[in-house]
Amino acid sequence: MLCAPTLVAQIIGKPDLAPAAWVRRLVTLCDHAPATPIDVVQLVLERELGRNPGEMFEKFDIDPLGSASIAQVHLARLKGDKSDVVVKVQHPGVQELMMTDIRNLQAFALYMQKTDIKFDLYSVMKEMEKQIGYEFDFMREAHAMERIRRFLLEHNKRSPVLVPRVVRNLVTRRVLVMEYIDGIPIMNLGEEIAKRGINPHGKVAAAAKQNILSSLTQAYGQMILKSGFFHADPHPGNILICKGSQVALLDYGQVKDLPDKLRLGYANMVLAIANRDPVRVSESYRELGIDTLSNCQNEQQELLRLAETMFDTKLPPGVVMLQPFSEESSIKKIAVKAFPEELFSVLRTVHLLRGLSVGLGINYSCADQWRPFAEEALIAAGRLKGTDFKPRSRSRRRSLMKRLFWRG
Repeated sequence: MLCAPTLVAQIIGKPDLAPAAWVRRLVTLCDHAPATPIDVVQLVLERELGRNPGEMFEKFDIDPLGSASIAQVHLARLKGDKSDVVVKVQHPGVQELMMTDIRNLQAFALYMQKTDIKFDLYSVMKEMEKQIGYEFDFMREAHAMERIRRFLLEHNKRSPVLVPRVVRNLVTRRVLVMEYIDGIPIMNLGEEIAKRGINPHGKVAAAAKQNILSSLTQAYGQMILKSGFFHADPHPGNILICKGSQVALLDYGQVKDLPDKLRLGYANMVLAIANRDPVRVSESYRELGIDTLSNCQNEQQELLRLAETMFDTKLPPGVVMLQPFSEESSIKKIAVKAFPEELFSVLRTVHLLRGLSVGLGINYSCADQWRPFAEEALIAAGRLKGTDFKPRSRSRRRSLMKRLFWRG
């Protein structure tokens, strides 16, 4: 039987997003998900694709490449092709189990936000219910993958991240066949560096790590701020490191399409954080529909600190991990009475990027790096004057991003 809370653990079981007691319990649930037996996989393939797998595939590895909460993936090769593909197959019966678990967590969230955690957790869980519901439709995932791949290619000379191609005639609600991208999981990067005899603290390793985080940050800045349609699940299991430190971004089950009002409101918040402007931060809270209540001294500075905790990746000097629920946290000083459900995917994405930056040993501010994308979005919407903003060339932007990384 598949462990239903696994996906929930991936979403809220982060040391810097949930209280430590939750994390200890939830992290144990998301290490491994049991695989569906191969005979059941073959039945799903035949039912969904209308053909016997032996008629379609030259080879099909019995052991999955990986098994997660909703599906597992197998390496295969289509008949008549020379390239390998990945076949994603949904676990039978998982949807009902998962959605029941989410509704139980919503009740738990209502209880928790009545304690000393003054944060609108229920809205977070409502958004989670909606997003997880989408994940069971692989046709939607295929469309999202194609849309993001096209967007990144159109807005860059070279896409900052690799997005797998979809095998379009082999997609159903429960089966998705896509291009296989060869690479190593980002969690194995340290082992790979050691295996190649590279000094993990030397310039070569540092440059590779910088390139990896820079590529991801550029891709997410463009997706969130310029498009509003973005991959919302950059946890380490969805990131591969390929030849030349190129990054591949996998699994488009969780994507978000931000309304322009929130996209532009978040662009304004990014500029406010990058400029460390507490007045603009306060305005951005109102624009985004984040309702706060505070009776602490120096309220505006605390609101800025809270914005940095929620929406930036940079850690204060000497801090290796933010603890939003500690006694000194801004969340303990300022109650978040209402948090827009649709903004949760941005919040979660920033926190996952922060976790990756900590793992790579690079302390940086995504708000600093996303400033040019935020400016471009606001200029295009007529909310900033052209005289207030000098567009940066791509080469100048890359140079700026490098300086920001090393300055962090």
